[in-house]
Amino acid sequence: MFSQEVYIARRATLKSNLKKGVLLFPGNGESGMNCKDNWYPFRQDSTFLYYTGINIPDVYFVIDIENDEEILFGNNPTPEEIVWIGAVTPLEELAAKAGIKTVRPLKELASYVQKAQQREAVHYLPPYRPATVVQICQFLNIPVSEVEKKCSVPFIKAVVAQREIKEAIEVEQIHKAVNTTAAMHTYAMQNAVAGKTEKEIAGDLQAIAIGGGGNISFPIILTTNGQYLHNHATENKIKNGNLVLCDCGAETSMGYAGDMTRTFPSAARFTDLQKEVYNIVLYAHNSAIETLEPGVRFKDVHLLAASKLVEGLKGMGLMKGNTDEAVHAGAHTLFFQCGLGHMMGLDVHDMENLGEPYVGYTDSLEKSTVFGLKSLRLGKELQEGFVITVEPGIYFNPFLIDAWKAQNKYADFVNYAAVEKFKDFGGIRIEEDFLITKNGSKLLGNPLAKTVDDVEALKNAI
Repeated sequence: MFSQEVYIARRATLKSNLKKGVLLFPGNGESGMNCKDNWYPFRQDSTFLYYTGINIPDVYFVIDIENDEEILFGNNPTPEEIVWIGAVTPLEELAAKAGIKTVRPLKELASYVQKAQQREAVHYLPPYRPATVVQICQFLNIPVSEVEKKCSVPFIKAVVAQREIKEAIEVEQIHKAVNTTAAMHTYAMQNAVAGKTEKEIAGDLQAIAIGGGGNISFPIILTTNGQYLHNHATENKIKNGNLVLCDCGAETSMGYAGDMTRTFPSAARFTDLQKEVYNIVLYAHNSAIETLEPGVRFKDVHLLAASKLVEGLKGMGLMKGNTDEAVHAGAHTLFFQCGLGHMMGLDVHDMENLGEPYVGYTDSLEKSTVFGLKSLRLGKELQEGFVITVEPGIYFNPFLIDAWKAQNKYADFVNYAAVEKFKDFGGIRIEEDFLITKNGSKLLGNPLAKTVDDVEALKNAI
């Protein structure tokens, strides 16, 4: 946990912004994988962590703003439960560390919320676990189908306004997460070689994350089929000459995430063709980084990166025509179907459960519904204190190529005869994490091999 003063100050800011109402913070519970008592690894709700720092299952936190009450609801384990889990810190001690003065048994929560509902509005954030949906349904006596619709927009906006600006102590945690992530990538680049399976490497990477004190921040993407954006590790054996795409991240013990991608050859060196495509992605990546500063719309950075990709693909004879027109039409999405990046913090896609229209966009900048742009999680102006990722890529998806070729889609901009030869190429993505500073941006974590020469040197260092 951070110091008591951190959590008290965060809650004071939240109360000042909302001014009235009862705020409901559900903590996550244990969740069974294949039977009730065989649990997935526990992960606390990030907003609950942000305002309390309490990282145990089956607790709720409530703030009654007008009556100036802050209450932690939960149960200390019984002696029989301690037989299984061992000694734990009492709830009262955890609450004190967070600056919460009142602790009540969990059985009192429902009646407390129902009484509060009779006198003032009860605010809650969009729930993402079925058990939480059911609990809110029961507490507030609303149909399950209405729970998501009735979540509090003012509460969402107030939380986003706080969590999107990272405090120095948070940045320190993210640095730590990114450095563990970099260690995972270093291992992958040096050990993902012909004869090993994707899962062998992915398992070793998860061990590094756990050894760093936390766990992975999302399921590891380690694949020789990088043309598919989120293709997780399989039992597929890596072959000599394959490109390997590794997108992984570590989380610290306090829940802060890292998220990086590197693409590298399984062999000692890139082929000339792999190198050519790689350098197009690297140029787009570096061009995007150079523009990062407060006041810049990230949507514009995304479109700039798309333009640099188009220019490179034109140089290879895969695209043609006017670059700006091609990007405006969306022709680049044959090769770059996703967004350039996203917010990162206590969640790898920070605050994703609160909704991209609130986290990544504003009332004056709506999220697009167009293929490609609709996958851009962050579009609004950058602010000092944002932590974001930058991850352009080129993906030769054979199914998309076949479908668009059959439609002759974007024929003014795409040379399908040339693209046809790349259907077994794969995909390349490069991703790093940045803090937006007063005058620009700062790379988070220690630098990791990124140029062709540096990647090859790292691969051959052992």
